[in-house]
Amino acid sequence: MKNIYSVLQGPRLTEKAALLQEKDGKVVFKVHPKANKIEVKKAVELMFNVKVKDVKTAKIFGKKKRVGKTVGFTSDWKKAYVTLSEGKINFADDL
Repeated sequence: MKNIYSVLQGPRLTEKAALLQEKDGKVVFKVHPKANKIEVKKAVELMFNVKVKDVKTAKIFGKKKRVGKTVGFTSDWKKAYVTLSEGKINFADDL
């Protein structure tokens, strides 16, 4: 990945992510499937001006979906749990 703007695809604003951010200072992002932990760390630090302590990634496999007789799958994607050591990211202010 050359471009930091293609690494982060957006925040995951769920109840679980909100609890993690309150309790542990973790922020959850949807990231490019080929992005590694180092690229995610650099992208978050440059885009949000915060200090990143740790990055954990998880590959999420697509779920089976059915529309009528047709059966298909949703897309696979990658999730990153970013632990912040300094600073805070608040997505609620932007809404």
